[in-house]
Amino acid sequence: MRQNEVKKVEIEVNDENFQKEVIDKSGNVPVVVDFWATWCAPCLTLSPTLEKLAKKFNGKFVLAKANVDESRTASTKYAISCIPAVKMFKNGKVTNEFIGNLPEAAVEQWLHENI
Repeated sequence: MRQNEVKKVEIEVNDENFQKEVIDKSGNVPVVVDFWATWCAPCLTLSPTLEKLAKKFNGKFVLAKANVDESRTASTKYAISCIPAVKMFKNGKVTNEFIGNLPEAAVEQWLHENI
């Protein structure tokens, strides 16, 4: 990788690739999963914040976007009852989480504390 090259920090996940892209990958780098939906206004507000911070952290974590309408098995397995729901995975396990649309500073602090 070249010095100024930005790492790929965001991926779309669903039930078919969740194991590979979240569980398996979290053994090497923390994976932050944003459970969201197109019809969820707070989700649409939080999403750009997470994307901005993923770029800012440049590879210290991977942002995985899981649309709950397309990831029903994962959403059920991880007890998603409210969205947006954000969960951090390390070594295949959820290590921390938050629910709702937090301000950017709060999300950044959460990331610093949990990566």
